[in-house]
Amino acid sequence: MKQPIILSVDDDPQVQRALQRDLRSHFRQDYKVLSTTSAADALQSLEELKKQHEEVALLVSDQRMPEMEGVAFLELAKKLYPDARTVLLTAYSDIDAAVKAINDVGLNYYLSKPWDPPEEKLYPVLEDLLEDWQMSFKPEFEGLRVIGYQFSPKTHELKDFLSGNLFPYQWLDVATSEKAQEAMQLYGIKGSDLPAVLFEDGTYLAQPPRTLLAEKLGLTVKASQDIYDVVIIGAGPAGLAAAVYGGSEGLRTLLVEKRAPGGQAGTSSRIENYLGFPSGLTGSELARRAVAQASRFGVEILASHEVTGIHLQDNYKILHLSDGSEIVSKSLVVSTGVEYRKLEKGGLDRFTGAGVYYGAATTEAHSCLGKDVYVVGGGNSAGQGAMYLSRFAANVFIVIRKSDLSSTMSQYLIEQIAGTPNIQLVNESEVLEAHGQDHLEEIVLEHLPSKTQRKVPAAALFVFIGTRPITEWMNLEIIRDEKGFLETGRNLLVYDAFRKSWKLDREPYLLETCVPGIFAAGDVRSTAMNRVASAVGEGAMAISFVHKYLSEV
Repeated sequence: MKQPIILSVDDDPQVQRALQRDLRSHFRQDYKVLSTTSAADALQSLEELKKQHEEVALLVSDQRMPEMEGVAFLELAKKLYPDARTVLLTAYSDIDAAVKAINDVGLNYYLSKPWDPPEEKLYPVLEDLLEDWQMSFKPEFEGLRVIGYQFSPKTHELKDFLSGNLFPYQWLDVATSEKAQEAMQLYGIKGSDLPAVLFEDGTYLAQPPRTLLAEKLGLTVKASQDIYDVVIIGAGPAGLAAAVYGGSEGLRTLLVEKRAPGGQAGTSSRIENYLGFPSGLTGSELARRAVAQASRFGVEILASHEVTGIHLQDNYKILHLSDGSEIVSKSLVVSTGVEYRKLEKGGLDRFTGAGVYYGAATTEAHSCLGKDVYVVGGGNSAGQGAMYLSRFAANVFIVIRKSDLSSTMSQYLIEQIAGTPNIQLVNESEVLEAHGQDHLEEIVLEHLPSKTQRKVPAAALFVFIGTRPITEWMNLEIIRDEKGFLETGRNLLVYDAFRKSWKLDREPYLLETCVPGIFAAGDVRSTAMNRVASAVGEGAMAISFVHKYLSEV
């Protein structure tokens, strides 16, 4: 924790030096002592200290100063630091003003100058005041702060980005938090500027573009090399595994991720069937470990960039990024994974990011405290999300079209859900409509066998249904199955288009697409098993095929 501050102000340089000397000699072990001869400078310094999350414990001011009287200074300073203890330095003729200040501005003490010897006339008074301050002092959160509206899609995206990239932050809801209002006034932020991120250095960004925010947070946003041996697109488990193996085997490796490492698995509140972790681990923890491991092997991780297209030049693959830049690579591993399908019934799209969330249980769980929430979906992701939400919400309702979870969810999760009193299964049902003003308030459920409908209050709806591959950015004629997943290996042999385009003497490698040197790994690949362990295995395997391909060209 930072040292609290003692700030002293006296316009007489000689008196100020003596005061600073005495304060530092006695209090420097526990407090940072700052001093100035200008009340205006002191107020400006206090404003900057407030932005930088510094704590001021004690304000000591002379009464007679040319810019403003000490009482006036302390009154203005207390608006910034209302809990700071205050001491006024006075001459005998100023005692009446000091007594009045005790009643008018809550002055804690006044001292007559000179205060010699300080061991008798200064230190005991200040020690008592500081001890009193310490008794009621509660440290402010140190780190990023996010100010916004709870039911704002932009705010949700910002919180989701920070959470996904493992940046802790303090959430300040402008509608309910006094601290949010104070910070907005301090920084001069308007409601139309929200959401805003406040940084520890006293700066802020309003409605920040993702790449600008990533750069400010110290993430890599520009590729450093002219050409790479392998570029991995997507930092889910498959992409992270490919990065670790590519880096460990000496390949010039770049990992490009548009949102946050971990992919869908990274949002999981608990993965309990991953080999080697008998107590389970969170998706974010798995992602953090993998990023650290890849970084140790020299892998470059490009954050907050989206690949918008590819073109081929000889044997090189040229990637086009959302910021207009290009990356050249000898080979590619596509591990962009899948995303949840949208519920498009009954106005649900109107509340996306404002009560309706797709796979974001960990980001928005705290906003559901003591409320009823609904989870749509019967897979493991839905079960993990429901278990996590049950720690915050009053009740969690899982809505599924089938009669039970046995065919879609792992048994360990089914047993956990059955043993959690505030989770209820709403079977053979679906969500038909959503209602509310500026955010979700109610949903309409239909019981499928009877066609009966009922309207229920819902603070949030978390959707984990169906998946579609993230491949729409690929402008190449790469063969996909009927659902859009990338075909690889011998599965390509049944396609006429493959026989026309493939000109190599060999067959495609197991994870290779119809374009030589472009591989697919993880959930984006047709026939892939949707499990973290299999995705990690495919990512590692892809690098072995990259080596074979690079030896040919």
